[in-house]
Amino acid sequence: MLLQIPELLNSAQIDKIREILEGAEFVDGKLTAGMAASRVKENQELGPDPQIQQRLNRVIMASVGQNARFRSAVLPHRLADFILARYQPGMHYGDHVDDPIMGGGKFRTDVSMTLFLNDPDSYEGGELVIRTPFGDQRVKLAAGSAVVYPSRSVHHVAAVTRGERLVALTWIQSFVRESERRELLFELDQAREHLLRTAPDSDHAKQVDRSYANLLRMWAEL
Repeated sequence: MLLQIPELLNSAQIDKIREILEGAEFVDGKLTAGMAASRVKENQELGPDPQIQQRLNRVIMASVGQNARFRSAVLPHRLADFILARYQPGMHYGDHVDDPIMGGGKFRTDVSMTLFLNDPDSYEGGELVIRTPFGDQRVKLAAGSAVVYPSRSVHHVAAVTRGERLVALTWIQSFVRESERRELLFELDQAREHLLRTAPDSDHAKQVDRSYANLLRMWAEL
């Protein structure tokens, strides 16, 4: 499932991130790439500064952890620290699949997330292109909006031809490994939430609520 999450961060949080990044050092993105990815990766990433990283994660996680759409679609179990990536003219990231295990073997990557941090009109190119059974999906969102997609997807970042593309990236181990099951649970949860708001005492609401809970119990991995 490829899902957009609009306005995950507000304008004040975007401004705070820009303030934190003032004067920060960016390094060659190949330093964090595996053997295959390093051959197609041309970008820059925020250098290893624990204080800056901690401040950025605090700002972003304050919204991510509270976003109902994110929680419902992803069912997050473990979440990696965010990586800040920068693309300037000529930079791109060719076709690749994200590493299956991250954090020094601590967690499996089920879901990838790209959070856009600058206005799409401020740069040309730089679309996130995700290969799906229905064709390539090109994603370039407003500042503060995010997209989540299965980490197993082949994807690339188109070359930036003007301006600067700034994004925050993370990877999530979900309680539910299979993307098809997560998609089914997400759709069922949307129906469940609607019924619990509009007809909480109805038999239909109780049946859907029970079905959602028991499917999640059946498929969740702890």
